[in-house]
Amino acid sequence: MKVIDTVIGEKHLVDILPVDMVDFKTLTKDRYFFDWNLEKKQEVYKLLIKGSKDILGLVSIEKIPQEWRIHIRLLTVSKENKGSEKKYDRIVGCFIAFIAKMAIREYGELACVSLRSKSEIAQHYMDKYAMRLTGMTLSIEVPEIIGLINFYDND
Repeated sequence: MKVIDTVIGEKHLVDILPVDMVDFKTLTKDRYFFDWNLEKKQEVYKLLIKGSKDILGLVSIEKIPQEWRIHIRLLTVSKENKGSEKKYDRIVGCFIAFIAKMAIREYGELACVSLRSKSEIAQHYMDKYAMRLTGMTLSIEVPEIIGLINFYDND
């Protein structure tokens, strides 16, 4: 998977790895918008450019096997990667594709990825990631999951 430098258009391969306990010391609310220490007991992943130690984004997930679903508890990009002036694009898409691949491995053709979005960006998730409104959450299932994976993980 790759992120794109929005200034020069260069593509960079990324790693999505579990957050180490030592990482939590650097995950400030000022840069990552949330108190990530509250997520220490959850499954949390970080996204970084291959060869770099700078965390560009974070996601916390919850597996719900009885519903064949992985729920995104919390998802954020770093401060410099938010909004129209962001440094790198595709961070969120890479995370959702990563989780979608995980859901396919776990649940096969019944796989689902969900999240509870702030109302002001819900439409963005529907437009950009093919998510649908399902009650109080947004979700994506097969076959849209496959399309998302193919778009973001085509290296």
